[in-house]
Parts: sequence; structure tokens; C-alpha cells
Amino acid sequence: MATINRNYLKLPGSYLFSTIGRKVKEYGEQNPEADIIRLGIGDVTRPLAPSIIQALHSAVEEMSKEESFKGYAPDLGYEFLRDVIAKKDYQERGCQIQADEIFVSDGAKSDCGNIQEIFGVENKIAVCDPVYPVYVDSNVMAGRTGEYDVASQRFYGVIYMPCTEENGFMPELPKEVPDLIYLCFPNNPTGAVMKKADLQRWVDYAREHKAVILYDSAYEAYISEEDVPHSIYECEGARECAIEFRSFSKTAGFTGLRLGYTVVPKDLLVEGVALHSLWARRHGTKFNGAPYIVQKAGEAVYSLAGRKEVEEQIAYYMGNAKIILEGLQAAGFEASGGKNAPYIWLKTPNCMTSWEFFDMLLEKANVVGTPGSGFGPHGEHYFRLTAFGSRENTIRAMERFKSL
Repeated sequence: MATINRNYLKLPGSYLFSTIGRKVKEYGEQNPEADIIRLGIGDVTRPLAPSIIQALHSAVEEMSKEESFKGYAPDLGYEFLRDVIAKKDYQERGCQIQADEIFVSDGAKSDCGNIQEIFGVENKIAVCDPVYPVYVDSNVMAGRTGEYDVASQRFYGVIYMPCTEENGFMPELPKEVPDLIYLCFPNNPTGAVMKKADLQRWVDYAREHKAVILYDSAYEAYISEEDVPHSIYECEGARECAIEFRSFSKTAGFTGLRLGYTVVPKDLLVEGVALHSLWARRHGTKFNGAPYIVQKAGEAVYSLAGRKEVEEQIAYYMGNAKIILEGLQAAGFEASGGKNAPYIWLKTPNCMTSWEFFDMLLEKANVVGTPGSGFGPHGEHYFRLTAFGSRENTIRAMERFKSL
């Protein structure tokens, strides 16, 4: 008789953004005249840059000819993309990452969820609270946690590191030592960033305790301040304790194309085994590679013209972030973020729960955001807005906030 993976039954309700989508859909059906502005899910709205479009067209043309047709991609990704990633994203920043330590994939979300497969189920994880839900949910599915406690809104067996207004939304080194540490900076959902000296403390901590840091730097392209590292490998010793995830989705608008990569240094050993070899085995067995045409589009991001165009798009979104942050503050809301990340983290008024505020905002202003409690218990009484909307809708949304 077939049985199910009962770990899935530990998960409370549906995925956060699925719940948001359902509630907005129901409201729209009941109020067809409503002009809904969506600033909830972090999906981009600007069209792909011209250099990227040109690369896509060129690659499609190649696929139409026998002499240039491409089938399955190499396991790690095409060398033309891995080489430029290693040079532009790492070596030019002083990070000694080689092309064969880069694994090209269909997105950082997939890799963040799948990386746990190369670790034993007895490993204990530590996550920030609030946290991107994929880190926790994927470990629950794997059986690495206990049951969900409704009262605390936490899973037994997970080390939660509170990120609050009092500590500047920065996690503190946990007293209970974890085996796997998930960090995301610039942070989703709070928009906070970690300075290099602080990140070095985490690297030193991980090396001391033989833990592995799983570092999500999907938003590094939005960093504008000095002394904020774009990669964990800017820290001494990080090659021995850290895996890093990167994404083209927010950097270059690839949410509809799907492209990302994971860096696993060959120096990273657990129980004497190179994690690079384990991830290579998993990657080759379960993944057939990102499409050639998408990888060619990714290569175009690093061209002189492509980089300039992508930087202009990032500036556009960060202009939206400035409008949101200043608009919320002018309307009397407490808000942070939006300076090194495309997310703004606001405190709900009058101690409203985050879902109460979600409902009020949808009904009274026809604006959609993300309830902070969906990211963890310390996200309660907070709310996330994204800067990925159009400029027009961003301005209109702030006008509606002022009228609340």
C-alpha cells in the first residue's frame, strides 16, 4: 500500500503567497469595479532590457539551425556563463571563486529549497524570524523539524533568531549551536543589511562550531551603501563554511525566464566530505540544466550595455522604494528598509495584526501587501511592501495610504 510523506502534514495551511493570491482573487470577484494595486509578491514589472532581448532572439535563431542547435546543457551550466559570473560577481570583488564552483540553475528559490537534501535529517537549522518561508518549509518537508506549535507559531526543533526593531532587524549569534544557518542579506522581508564586520562574526562562528551558512544574496544588486558585502566570500574563511545563492530574477527581471546559480566552494567539507561533490551529484541526477537560450540571456546581463540597462532598472525600482518609504513616513507610519533592498517593512497602526491590516488595506485602499506574520511570529504587527510595481501605481498607492 502506498503511503505519503507525512512531514507535509506538519505544514500549516497553504504557502503564504498562495493564500494572498486566493484572498485577492475572491475580493476581486466580489468587487469587480475595484482598481487593485499589487505591492505584495516580489514580482518585477519592467520589461526585459534590450540587450537581453537581443540575446534571446539570437539564441532562438541558433536553435533553428542544425550547426548551432543545442540540446541538454552541461550539468553545472555553460562555461560562457559560469566564466563571466566568476569574473564579474566574484573575482573582481576580490573573492576567489572559480567557474567550476558555480552551479547554474532555474532560480535561487529552487536551490534554497533543494540544498537541504545533501545534509542529514539530524541537522538542526537556524533561521531569522521573520524569514523567507521556503527555508523552513523545505526542511519541514524533509523531516528535519518537529511538529508545528500553533500557540508559538513555530516548529519544534528549529532555532529561531528574532530580528526586531530593538536589534535593528539583525539576528544575534544563537546560544544553542545550529548545524545549518540560513542568512539572507539584503534581507527579505525587512530590507535590512549586514555590515562586513558583522557578517565576519557569523563566518567565524560557523567555522568555530563546524556549522554551514546557507547565504541567500538574491538582492545584492540593490546594495548602495559602502561596507555592505555583496557576497559572503568577501569575508575571510567563508570558503570553508558557506554556500551562496544568487538570482537573476530581481537583478535582471528574469522572474518569467528562471535563472539563478549556487556557489559551493571546493574547500567546504563536512565530515571530511566535499559538499561540492555531493551537490554536483544531486544537481546532475535531478536537474537537466537551465535552457540554452536563457543562459545566453544571462550572459548578456554582464555585457557593458546589459549592465548599464540592468542598473537603470534597479534604479527605477529603488526610486519606487524611496517613494514608498517617504510616503509611508509622511502618512504617519513607522517604516524601514527600502535603501539597500526593494522591500519596505512597516509597522501596522494601532497594534493591528498583520492580516487585519491586510484586509483593511485591501478593502479601504485596494492595495495589496504581504502580512508580516506570514514570515514568522516576529513578523506580527508588521507588513511588507515591494518596490516592483510601476511608478504610476507606486505613487497612486501612497496617495491611498495617506487617505487611510
